[in-house]
Amino acid sequence: MSSSTIVLITGASSGIGAGTALYLAGLGAKLALVARSKEKLENVAQSCLEAGSSGVLVCVHDLAVEDECATAVHEAVKHFGGLSVLINNAGILHRSDFEKVSMLEINQSMNLHVNATVKICQISMPYLEAVSGSVVNVSSIAGLRAYPGSMAYKMSKAALDQFTRCLALEVAGKGVRVNSVNPGVIETDIFKDSGLTKDEVQAYYEAGKKMHPLGRVGQVGEVATAIAFLASADASFITGQTLAVDGGRSVTIPYAQMSDN
Repeated sequence: MSSSTIVLITGASSGIGAGTALYLAGLGAKLALVARSKEKLENVAQSCLEAGSSGVLVCVHDLAVEDECATAVHEAVKHFGGLSVLINNAGILHRSDFEKVSMLEINQSMNLHVNATVKICQISMPYLEAVSGSVVNVSSIAGLRAYPGSMAYKMSKAALDQFTRCLALEVAGKGVRVNSVNPGVIETDIFKDSGLTKDEVQAYYEAGKKMHPLGRVGQVGEVATAIAFLASADASFITGQTLAVDGGRSVTIPYAQMSDN
């Protein structure tokens, strides 16, 4: 990463998106930050400038609206003159299980996690091809492993992972790499935004200590550095991969702490 690297990050107003923006800012990258909240984006943008970014553009868009996906990319390209890295991070969490999940929840999850990602990739690809750029999709352990609850979220993340693999093969010959990061439980506002109370969120984090073999939940910065690695030339021979940043959770036996006897 350098001052010539131009990065578009969706869902950049908080959580993993904001944390990744700040990390890349420290490396000097130019940043186009996309989300719905202008106030939150402007706060992140100011922090990025203070951290060392060589330029920050705030793009206020609702990516659930197809036309706004294209507009966000075009704004970034017009402002900076190109695009080097695309980070698809915008997300929504519905916690309904199979019996209660609604078609609205499924449609919202698929629309934001899959449809918007596909559209933004389509619009961005000519610019990424021009510089042998890269795409990093922010997925979830929920895309790699099945466990009860949050049905719409998990279905959409699994679809996102398959899109990552398929797109990687389609654009490899054009020099563009496509990968995903798949975080476990990370301390962000997504759980509060899904309707959990403060006490419920803390209880979930405590339970997370038992679910992750490293004995704790993850931090935003730990995902941001993984995203930066996959986006960078350090990962020049890596494409089509889903990198679990999950404290070992994805390789455990569900619901049990067992050893071979």
